[in-house]
Amino acid sequence: MAPKTIIEDNIDILVAGAGLGGTGAAFEARYWGQDKKIVIAEKANIDRSGAVAQGLYAINCYMGTRFGENNPEDHVRYARIDLMGMVREDLLFDMARHVDSTVHNFEKWGLPIMRDAEAGTYLREGRWQIMIHGESYKPIVAEAAKKSADKVFNRICVTHLLMDESKENRIAGAVGFNVRTGNFHVFKSKTVICGAGGASNIFKPRSTGEGSGRVWYAPWSSGSAYALMINAGAKMTQMENRIVLARFKDGFGPVGAYFLHLKTYTQNGIGEEYESKWFPELTEMVGKEYLDTEASHLTHRPIPTCLRNHALISEVNAGRGPIHMVTMHSFQDPHLEEIGWHNFLGMTVSQAVLWAATDIDPKNENPELTTSEPYVMGSHATGCGAWCSGPEDVSPPEYHWGYNRMMSIEGLFGAGDAVGGTPHAFSSGSFTEGRLAAKAACKYIDDGKGENIKVTSATLDRLKKEIFKPMEHYKLYRNEIVAGSVNPHYHNPRQFLDRLQKLMDEYCAGLTVNYMTNEKLLNIGLKKLAIMEEDLEKIAAEDLHELLRAWELKHRHRTSECVMQHTLFRKETRWPGYYYRGDAMKLDDKNWHVLTVSRRDPETGFYTMEKAPLYHLEDVKEDATGDGIADKETIAAE
Repeated sequence: MAPKTIIEDNIDILVAGAGLGGTGAAFEARYWGQDKKIVIAEKANIDRSGAVAQGLYAINCYMGTRFGENNPEDHVRYARIDLMGMVREDLLFDMARHVDSTVHNFEKWGLPIMRDAEAGTYLREGRWQIMIHGESYKPIVAEAAKKSADKVFNRICVTHLLMDESKENRIAGAVGFNVRTGNFHVFKSKTVICGAGGASNIFKPRSTGEGSGRVWYAPWSSGSAYALMINAGAKMTQMENRIVLARFKDGFGPVGAYFLHLKTYTQNGIGEEYESKWFPELTEMVGKEYLDTEASHLTHRPIPTCLRNHALISEVNAGRGPIHMVTMHSFQDPHLEEIGWHNFLGMTVSQAVLWAATDIDPKNENPELTTSEPYVMGSHATGCGAWCSGPEDVSPPEYHWGYNRMMSIEGLFGAGDAVGGTPHAFSSGSFTEGRLAAKAACKYIDDGKGENIKVTSATLDRLKKEIFKPMEHYKLYRNEIVAGSVNPHYHNPRQFLDRLQKLMDEYCAGLTVNYMTNEKLLNIGLKKLAIMEEDLEKIAAEDLHELLRAWELKHRHRTSECVMQHTLFRKETRWPGYYYRGDAMKLDDKNWHVLTVSRRDPETGFYTMEKAPLYHLEDVKEDATGDGIADKETIAAE
C-alpha cells in the first residue's frame, strides 16, 4: 500500500527534534507567540527522546548567580580555554546569562535538585555542575513543551528541510515519515527551529559485537541536526572540533561525577601520577597561553580536556597502562559508595550491569579508564554546528544578521547540537538556546518575514519518492539474495554503517590509528566518501525500521563528509588528544586563530571553505551589581 500523505499547513514555528533544545523552543515560543501555531516533530517519543532520554544525575551548566557563585563571563572564559580559544563567545555569553532561569524552571516543574544543607545552595559537584535526581528529567521538561505546542507528532523521522520556492534562501518547513505507520508527513512552516541531535556512531566504536550498544552518547543521535542544515545549504562552523573523552572501559559510563563529587583521581598501571610528565611536551605543542602550569595556581584555569586526554593516550602508548580511576578509597565511605552506584543506575545502567557481570566492585578494585571514539556533539564540550547570528547587544557585525540563533538560511533557527561555537551548554544550556531561538523566531514572524511561503506539489512528490526509494529498491531486488544478506544489487543500512565507520576511523583520525591523520589520508577519505554516496543510491530497506536506519545512515554520511572537509581545511593540531594532524603537529595561532566556516552547494555538492574572524569578550571585572552583562564596547578583536 502506498504511503499516505499528511500535510500540516499554516505552521508558524516547527520544532524539528524534541530533545532539550526542542523542548525549550516549544516552551518559550508559546510565551512570545500566544496566537501562533507551534508544532513539534520528534523521531522518537518526546517523553523519552534526546541525549538525556534515560536520565541524568547532574545539570552541567548552572552559573549560580543568585548564590554569588559565578557570572556569565566566568563561563565564557572557562569554555574559551577548554576549547583552546575556538568559541563564539557572544553566543556563549548569551546562553550563560539566561541559563539559571531555565534551571529554576526545572525545579519549579518538579525536578529534584540536591541541596547543600549547610549553605542553602544547590549541591555542587564542580564549578558548573549541580547534582539532581534525574531519572525523570526528560519527562518533566517534555510536559512543559507538550502543554505549549498545538500539536506533537511523535515517531516522525525528519529527512529534509523544505526551501521556499517564492524567495531564495528562505525556509518553508520540513518533510519526513512516520516510523510506525509509514505515512509521508509534510510540515509547511514560516520558521523551523532545528533541535535534532549531533552525531554518534560515525566513527568505528570501541564497543563492537555484543557490546555494540554501549556508547557513552545516545546511539540514536545520527547527525540529523547537521545533515538537514548542510543539505539545505546552511553555513557550518568548527565541524572539525570533535570530542574524545575518558570513559570507564567497556561500559563507557561517564567519569565526571566520580572525579568531582566522589573526589576520585587517576593513576597509571604502576600506580603513578602521570599527567604532569606530559606537560612539557604539551606546552611545546600548544604554547603557554593554553598550558601554563607555573601560573595555574594564579589563574585557577583548568587544564583543557583535550590536553588531559593527550596525557592519557600518551601514557598508554608508552606502555604504562592501563589507566585506573582510584575509587577504592572513596568507596569505603558508605554514603559515597551509594552515590557512585546510584549515579549509574539513574543514568548509565549498562556500566553498573557490566561491573556486576564481570565481578568488578569499585570498592575493592580500581576500574579501568579508556578513551572513546570521536563524537561530533556541539552542545557538549564541542563547538561544531551551524553558523548562527548572535544577540544584537553583544555580537560584533560579522556575527549578527538580524535574529538571534538564525542560521545563514532565512527563517531557520537552531538550538543545542545544531548551533556552532557554543560548547559546554549541555542539557540546561540547550534548553536555554531553544528559548532564545524561539523568542527570535517569534520576532521574525511578527516582523512579517515569513509570509507567502511556497512549496509546489512537484517538490513534495519528488521528496516523497526519494524518502521511500530504499523500500522500493528492496522490493525490486529482494529475490536476488545469493547468500545470507548478500545481494549484488544493494547493501542494507548495517553494511553501509560498518563501511562508514571504518572509513572515518582510518582516514579521519579514529581510535584505531591513535586519532592521527594528515592531508593525504583526508583526501583519500573524501574520495571514498564520494564513492560511498554514489553507492547509497542503492541502499535497501526491508521495512520501516530499516528505512529509519537508512535515513540515519544518509545523515551520518553527510555529517562525516563535512567533518572531513573541515579537518582537511584546518592545517594545525588545535586539539591534541581529540585528533592530530601528523603533517602539522603544533597549534598555530599565527595562521589559525580563526573560526572555520563551510557551505555545501545543494546543487553541485561542492564545499566552499573560509576563515571567519575570532573575537573574544574582554575579561570584564564583576561590577557592583554582579549582573555580568557586557555591552558592545566589551567586544574586542584579537
